[in-house]
Amino acid sequence: MYFLQSMGLNLLPTHLGLCLRLSHLPMLQYMAFREISRKILLLRLHASDGDSAYADRGLKPSRPGTEARRPDVVLKTPSTWTRPIWELPPPGAKMPPLKAFRLTKQLVKQRVKDNVIIVTFGNYAFMDFILNWVKHLTDLGVYNLLVGAMDTKLLEALYWKGIPVFDMGSHMTTTDPGWGSPAFHKMGREKVTLIDTMLPFGYELLMCDTDMVWLKNPLPYIARFPGADLLTSTDQVVPTVVDDSLEVWQHVTGAYNIGIFHWRPTDSAKKLAKEWREMLLADEKIWDQNGFNEIVHKQLGPSVDDESGLVYAFDGNLKLGFLPTSIFCSGHTFFVQAMYQQLRLEPYAVHTTFQYAGTEGKRHRLREAMVFIDEPEYYNSPGGFLSFKPSIPKHLLLDGEHSVESHFALVNYQLKQIRTALAIASLLNRTLVMPPLWCRFDRLWFPHSGTLEGSMTRQPFLCPLDHVFEVNVMLKELPEEEFGPKIDIREYSFLENPLLPNQFR
Repeated sequence: MYFLQSMGLNLLPTHLGLCLRLSHLPMLQYMAFREISRKILLLRLHASDGDSAYADRGLKPSRPGTEARRPDVVLKTPSTWTRPIWELPPPGAKMPPLKAFRLTKQLVKQRVKDNVIIVTFGNYAFMDFILNWVKHLTDLGVYNLLVGAMDTKLLEALYWKGIPVFDMGSHMTTTDPGWGSPAFHKMGREKVTLIDTMLPFGYELLMCDTDMVWLKNPLPYIARFPGADLLTSTDQVVPTVVDDSLEVWQHVTGAYNIGIFHWRPTDSAKKLAKEWREMLLADEKIWDQNGFNEIVHKQLGPSVDDESGLVYAFDGNLKLGFLPTSIFCSGHTFFVQAMYQQLRLEPYAVHTTFQYAGTEGKRHRLREAMVFIDEPEYYNSPGGFLSFKPSIPKHLLLDGEHSVESHFALVNYQLKQIRTALAIASLLNRTLVMPPLWCRFDRLWFPHSGTLEGSMTRQPFLCPLDHVFEVNVMLKELPEEEFGPKIDIREYSFLENPLLPNQFR
């Protein structure tokens, strides 16, 4: 006990034991009539609305053993597509057949508001990201959304959770494909096919990757630029504007990032989507984002006018705009530069780019920012938690030039304290709440002089855990005989998260 007290540890009783902290710390006729009436109605809808390349003419609800005797019609299941998001299927409900989830214009119509639909997609490996994406939108009062499922496991899981989902017919694996893998590139081609399929429906399409989070309703912002055929996010790390205007297109040097982009169903936009899809299908080695950038750059300029910030691109008719990276944030402008804070702006979105630990690193960054909603068990630990407040000498943070040596000295000093805390957490079978980390130098994939020139990176800055630790390796289940007992960790902001039970505060 004396040893723990001398380390600055305090034992706080909880109902689970102790929490250690360093700073406190269906009438057959009726049914037959209803079924016939519904088929007539749906056939009319089908004739008037049309369907996509993904549509299947045999979409209908069925009882086991009756499917082959039924005519080929398009099924719309109102209770599935029009009920409120998060409202679960009624008790005793059965999973509709897969064909009921095929993408059609009529299906999308059920979710559209003001002619806009917001879409993300993924496979089962990203279910927690998808649930998080949906929850943030619904918390913002945005419900005109759909999720594309690339495997049946995800489709079924989302259906039973009350999420409006459609089948992309991708037959993807349920595991994380990993960046750059053949499965990863397949996901990219499926994304472009989805855009090419949906634009002819006539609705505006806000397409998003699952590894981003909406922090503010983006639809009013997008409505400010009715002349834009396409608005896209970018990897720009140097701000070209200091307000919420579109980026100055002449000064955008970062890649156009397709993790967040808004399409209007104009002829030019549909032409772009078609050419992009054909490019990727012709060469499976092309990364979807690189292909997009190449096609858009066929022509860039002149400006559409003097006010909107839009530029003619692609075929010379496409009106393109770049979402400001300060408020439609990349992983760099949000987690490293905190650009929105420095410019005193409210961010609309954060996309977990510019990070170094795969899917686990993306999840951890969102947790650090307290914008990832985990299951309740994440906020519990059988053995309790251990947290500590690091002590960092002022001179390590501020004195001298920012150099490799001063950066190393600062980080190494913190690593020694974390090493001790990990040892104590292991001995006491507790989950370690990692401390905030301070860095003098940025982490990038290429040689640099400490920070990106022109960026708003402050030195020192609060750096994400994946700048120093291989988070994806730390969270793996590794052989105990080789690596020792696993030590669970949590993000530095864990104890401040509103979802944390009161007994741990």
